[in-house]
Amino acid sequence: MMRSLYAGVSGLQNHQTRMDVIGNNIANVNTYGFKRGRVDFQDMISQQLSGAARPTEEVGGVNPKEVGLGMSVAAIDTIFTQGNLQSTGVSTDIAIQGNGFFVMKNGDQTFYTRAGVFGVDCNGTLVNPANGLRVQGWMAEDVNGEQILRTSATPGDLTIPVGQKDPPKATQNVNYVCNLNKNTPEITDPNNPNQVAEGTWQTEVDIYDTYGTAHKLQMDFQKVPGNPNQWTVTVNVDPESEAGTNTRIGLGTTDGVTNTYTLNFDNMGTLRSVTDSAGNTTAPTGEVILQTSFDVADSNADEGGNPYRQTFNLNLGTIGTMNGTITQSASKSTTKANYQDGYKLGYLDNFKIDQSGTITGVYSNGSTRTIGQIAMASFTNQGGLEKKGDTMFAESINSGMASVGESGTAGKGKLLAGTLEMSNVDLTEQLTDMIVTQRGFEANSKTIQTGDSMLETVLSLKR
Repeated sequence: MMRSLYAGVSGLQNHQTRMDVIGNNIANVNTYGFKRGRVDFQDMISQQLSGAARPTEEVGGVNPKEVGLGMSVAAIDTIFTQGNLQSTGVSTDIAIQGNGFFVMKNGDQTFYTRAGVFGVDCNGTLVNPANGLRVQGWMAEDVNGEQILRTSATPGDLTIPVGQKDPPKATQNVNYVCNLNKNTPEITDPNNPNQVAEGTWQTEVDIYDTYGTAHKLQMDFQKVPGNPNQWTVTVNVDPESEAGTNTRIGLGTTDGVTNTYTLNFDNMGTLRSVTDSAGNTTAPTGEVILQTSFDVADSNADEGGNPYRQTFNLNLGTIGTMNGTITQSASKSTTKANYQDGYKLGYLDNFKIDQSGTITGVYSNGSTRTIGQIAMASFTNQGGLEKKGDTMFAESINSGMASVGESGTAGKGKLLAGTLEMSNVDLTEQLTDMIVTQRGFEANSKTIQTGDSMLETVLSLKR
């Protein structure tokens, strides 16, 4: 009978523990990235009154007689199921869809979290603004003008240099596509301005020098009289400049050529060849790239007193193809530059984070540049992580070492910017568990009350 009292006590104590976990779950029902706990019970050791006996020829076997001595908490598990995702519209709020954790640093201490409530401090460092822990990742390195991410390296702090200058870039490549109208009339009288206006197709595009100054690249297309599939193209940079820019264009060089070249089309309307003013002609196949140069005004002259010249490539597409190149068909002329890679000086005034965690800076001059990438961690046994407060976890001897890498690799989920992961606490489930826990607690208290009444009856026998 005394055993029932202590069994009831164990039931009371452990149902209190379960109620503590339920209360914590309910308290964190609106905590971003929170993972609910679950209490598992198990029975304690039993006292054996008599053991089992095997069957004999005369009688059958006998089962053991055992009295249980109560119950205990087997485990308090952290349930890492996915929480609902809530859109916030804040670019630095990030949610993980799938497995994985953000890596956070506090000095030499490393923590892991699912709560992606991040912001930028006064130094531009990406942090959790509630506790100052720094988000870990990889900063892009500038290698020959290209931004390279070395995700095999040890991750470090991520800094977003808001207001950083993006130096001007001189135009190096200009691409032309689209079409020249086959029905454009020939110019038989160059002195007739009406004919010239009707028979010329003119395009303009802005290009940039090393200072970031914009220059107007103008190309005039005229059909060659007597040859219906041939066009003469005149190229001028800043045609209205008083000093002139001495524009030159040629195949592979601008030495010894003028500012004109000739387009030759086949009967299918595709580009057959290009000839520069020095008589150089393209190969029968491949891309057509013309080298173009012009004088940059107000620049330092070279040792010979000649003005500084800027050179860029003019890409007209691939010979014999209709896509991504200049063509000639009986449709409206639409030829224009669809790409040039120069730009003026700009300042970083915004940034974007994509699903891979790559942070891309958007500059005021319209250019974009990779700044860095957010690191993610995964564990062999994430249930073995230890809670450290602030919705943070730390490694334990049973979680395994963190596998740090990019999102979307080795089982890691993807990142969603402008979104936060809500708590995975199901309030209905917790309230139901609360009722069950309350009834379990009350039933165990009844066990103690009943045992006490029986003891009182025994004590009254001597009267």
